[in-house]
Order: sequence, then C-alpha cells, then structure tokens
Amino acid sequence: MNIFRFFRSLKTAVKGLRYIFVHEQNFRIQVFAFMLVCVCIVIFPMRVYEVIVLFLVSILVLVLEILNTVLETFVDIIKPRLAYHVAVVKDMMAAMVLVASFGALVTGSIILLPYIFEIVVK
Repeated sequence: MNIFRFFRSLKTAVKGLRYIFVHEQNFRIQVFAFMLVCVCIVIFPMRVYEVIVLFLVSILVLVLEILNTVLETFVDIIKPRLAYHVAVVKDMMAAMVLVASFGALVTGSIILLPYIFEIVVK
C-alpha cells in the first residue's frame, strides 16, 4: 500500500465532503442531526447495540444524501435531453433520502425517548 496514494485519496474524499457540505443545505441539516445524536450518545448511558443502531441509521442517511447529490449532479449534466425522466429520477432520489430520514427519526425516537423521559421525569 502506497501511503502517499492513500493520503491523496483521503484529501480528495474530504474535498468532496466539503463541496457537499457547502452546497447542500439538507446535508448540513443531517450533519447537525448526527451531531445531536452523538451528544445524546455521550450523555445517556446507552447499551452498545443502541449506539451501533443510532450510528448505522445516521450514517445511512448521510450516505444516501451524498449519493442523491452525486446522482442529481450527474443527471443535471444530461438534463436537456431527458427533461421528464430527469425530474422523475430526482423525485425518486429525494424519496429515497426521505424514507431513510423518516426511518432514522423513528429509530432514534424509539431508542432516545425513554432516556429523555427519564431525565424529564426526575
């Protein structure tokens, strides 16, 4: 393994993340939500499997948002020729992220609400 190639790849990946963070409002909101989840993980005495599930659903949403951005950018390149199909593809990609986000919200609520209620009731 060439360490210089690894760091060059890492630099490229960080550049891509920076681009998405700057240009995609939804990604920034999702990163903020992920940071809140991380704070909850530190504050509440959770079981290991709960932490793993929270990380997995959070990362899933972020990855799907990145994929959505990549595909939307690519589709925008071919947009003039396939305007109707492009709109349908973009709608389906947005739906993909919406479903994952809703699933993460429900999963996070199921895991975190008992801990939050325990603090509120005290």
